[in-house]
Amino acid sequence: MTCFPVVCEVESVMLEMQDPKTGVKSQPQRLVITTIPHAITGEDIVAWLTNCYSIEAEEAWALGTMLVAFGYIYPLQDHKRLVIKPDASLYRFQTPYFWPAQQWPVEDTDYAIYLAKRNIRKKGTLELYEQVQYNSLHKWMNHKWDFIVMQAKEQYRAGKERKKPDRVVFDCQERAYWVVHRPPPGTVSAMDYGLERMVDPNTEELLFSCLFSLFSSLVKYSVTYNKHDPFLAPCLPSNPWVTDDVTYWLLNMANVEIPTKMRVERWTFSFGELLSDPRGRDDFRLFLKKEFSGENLAFWEACEDLKWGTAATMNDKAQQVYKTFLTRGAPRWINIDGKTMEVTVKGLKHPHRYVLDAAQTHIFMLMKKDSFGRYLKSPVFKDTQKRAILTTVENAQSKMGIIILKRRPSISPIIVRQLEQEERARMATSGPVDITQVMSKLSNKGKEVPPSKK
Repeated sequence: MTCFPVVCEVESVMLEMQDPKTGVKSQPQRLVITTIPHAITGEDIVAWLTNCYSIEAEEAWALGTMLVAFGYIYPLQDHKRLVIKPDASLYRFQTPYFWPAQQWPVEDTDYAIYLAKRNIRKKGTLELYEQVQYNSLHKWMNHKWDFIVMQAKEQYRAGKERKKPDRVVFDCQERAYWVVHRPPPGTVSAMDYGLERMVDPNTEELLFSCLFSLFSSLVKYSVTYNKHDPFLAPCLPSNPWVTDDVTYWLLNMANVEIPTKMRVERWTFSFGELLSDPRGRDDFRLFLKKEFSGENLAFWEACEDLKWGTAATMNDKAQQVYKTFLTRGAPRWINIDGKTMEVTVKGLKHPHRYVLDAAQTHIFMLMKKDSFGRYLKSPVFKDTQKRAILTTVENAQSKMGIIILKRRPSISPIIVRQLEQEERARMATSGPVDITQVMSKLSNKGKEVPPSKK
């Protein structure tokens, strides 16, 4: 991502301001009953900017306010107003880890953990806008809220072990970061839409880099999935919707004994592709069985069954998963960390569809980072790849040609109706005529009385 040149200049200004010899003088300052190290005052910041850049006090105040608005300097007292007060108000330099140029993604999960931690510290007395966002995130992330609260408690517990000055400084740093990136309603944020505010959409260099990245991703996807995309390649060995050949469906059945080479090749694209194919899961299950870790895949499948199953069987399935994989001495016990196990077991007291998400994600990442790579190099995969059926375009074209020759053109329904009428007329003229039937029809026709006209 390319930043405005002003952002690079701001960082150079910040480095000059923090210079021990020529920068803004910092010293311990007393905040209520706590002594904060390396604190600076608003009037010192404005005075330094005025003297260093030979500008007016108003310009220095505007520049200082911009530094606070972007999060390079944070207030220790009035957290809601991201401005420089040219008085004895206390400020500190933000650690470079939180500088906007780091371009850390601002995740909702991190914000939810921060609000949950503040809710614990303040005992439920959040700001009004924070309470609204807290409730919204709780509703949206209900399936993993136990994990969020667990992380918040751990961070709160770790914070209490720090010294009080360090704890106050860290709390102010974190709060200033979220006030910049999640500002209160009605506040004009310097970031506008997050880090996109630092992108200049008018520079040709940026436009070219964005287009190049976009087309590179498209080309990479097209090259990878070229043979597997029905819009880019024909169905092999033939298209069952065009011909009468059902070989394509037979070769790509869910649990076919010998898969096609294209199907096996798709398993190597990603671990998700392998798990999404039932035949691929069977092959991966065989590999895990030989490595005595088949319980990982079994647990993942049980979580999927619980997630997409009926609501009536939810409680029974959750208890079955707990007895099979999670309880002490379980027949297929899985190895997950203590915190994830604690969150999962606590959630199973009131089970829902997503109660096992934390444990399932842990097992998924474990299989992806460890088992999947070894599976692609294992004899199990190589043997399946060797026995796979090869379907080529030449075979498809030859089969399609034979099928087209065998197919008979259909006859128009109008012609069929005309042929039937001609056949009936021919049969009527060739067969004997019953005179009594003809006379009875004529006599009945003469007796019919036409309806009277009113």
